[in-house]
Amino acid sequence: MFTCPLGDDAALIPRTVAIAEAHQALLMANYERLAQGDPDFDVENPTTLEETRSRLERQGRAWVEGTQLPLDIAVRAGRDWQLVGAVTLNCDLAMKTGEIGYWIDAAFEGRGLVTRAATEVLDQAFGPMGLDRVELRTGTDNVRSRSVARRLGFTEEGLLREAVIFPNGERDDDVIHGLLAREWLKSRAQEAPKQP
Repeated sequence: MFTCPLGDDAALIPRTVAIAEAHQALLMANYERLAQGDPDFDVENPTTLEETRSRLERQGRAWVEGTQLPLDIAVRAGRDWQLVGAVTLNCDLAMKTGEIGYWIDAAFEGRGLVTRAATEVLDQAFGPMGLDRVELRTGTDNVRSRSVARRLGFTEEGLLREAVIFPNGERDDDVIHGLLAREWLKSRAQEAPKQP
């Protein structure tokens, strides 16, 4: 299966039906935690394997159409790989914009995996995909995700009041961050080692 290395210890792999069971297991292990910040996760009605398969099929079609880049984060586990998180880029090709989202299993937080995964996706977004802008939305109390946004060079652009509704009817605010292609490309050029 195609993988995109994130160093020797981790990789991005396409989120396809081929990994439905492993992706479902990862979701279930993190479901309650994810439901606290993402309205797509309803604690009262957890996602079934069939629903996961269906979602992965839709994401596969969106990848072929160029409107989504759905990837899972995997780490080495002996000779095999273990799924530990996800990163997704949704694209509006007409506007040349995208929105990135990510999450990681609690046991793998603080290892830089999300930053490495998002960096690779942003390289694709502002490189081969030709996007001009990528947005990132986080909950106001999601300190880790807001920290990742700052590390990646996103600018906090504002607060969207009560922009998110959860299955129980409660609403929450979203913080919107933006990153422009020219900002990303300039920061990546500055990171590149100088040639002698």
